[in-house]
Amino acid sequence: MFGLKDVSELFWNASTDEIKRGYVFSDQEEAYVCLVCGKSFTKGIIYREDETFYEAEKFASRHIAAEHGSMFHYLLNLNKKLTGLTDLQKQLLGFFHDGLSDKDIVGELGGGSTSTIRNHRFTMREREKQAKVYLALMGLLDQRPDTGKTSSFIAVPKSATVLDERFAITEQENEQFLKLYFPYGVDGPLNKFPKKEKRKIAILRQLATRFEADRKYTEKEVNEVLKEAWHDYVTIRRYLIEYGFMKRHDDGSAYWVTR
Repeated sequence: MFGLKDVSELFWNASTDEIKRGYVFSDQEEAYVCLVCGKSFTKGIIYREDETFYEAEKFASRHIAAEHGSMFHYLLNLNKKLTGLTDLQKQLLGFFHDGLSDKDIVGELGGGSTSTIRNHRFTMREREKQAKVYLALMGLLDQRPDTGKTSSFIAVPKSATVLDERFAITEQENEQFLKLYFPYGVDGPLNKFPKKEKRKIAILRQLATRFEADRKYTEKEVNEVLKEAWHDYVTIRRYLIEYGFMKRHDDGSAYWVTR
């Protein structure tokens, strides 16, 4: 199982085709890794489901369908800051995916006209073209020999609730922040909790890795983990939820880190 930061980095480094299928192959681990939850399936091992046996890649594909549904709906429901989609556009894409006709969609929306739906289809196709050109430009930019001189940015969690300049943290900056606030190493206590937003996000991102990615915690268990890092664990717990690093049930009965 890959951790929170690892899954985010794998997701953002994956190709479009890899994101569509929901998993990547990790050369380092020699395993197929789910881009949603980080579960891995080792190449060469045969996996069993009921009375059927599967090779690792096929089982990774079945895992996506069984545990996460379709990648289409998973991606569609990501933070709108990541997708750039309005609520109406999300609805329409869902209808298009389900194969509804323009007339059926008008009925589902409770108003409008088929010509309006056609215009939306056209606009989305034009946006797809723009996205292809942009991806090509960025790909060519990454191929430049001097691109490596610029520090890369840390991976932003897909669940992040705020996506602005506060997350524009380079790997170098992140390393400096961690050394500054964790003088005894990242598994040790904080010497103080930062007030500046970028530093706060770097620290929260690191603290989130202290929780297992596939486990649900009680509030008491969350407090015990955070207490080892900082005395005001209630504030840190609130920030983890506020910034999207952690979620909880409305009644507070369970907490879990998001991926």
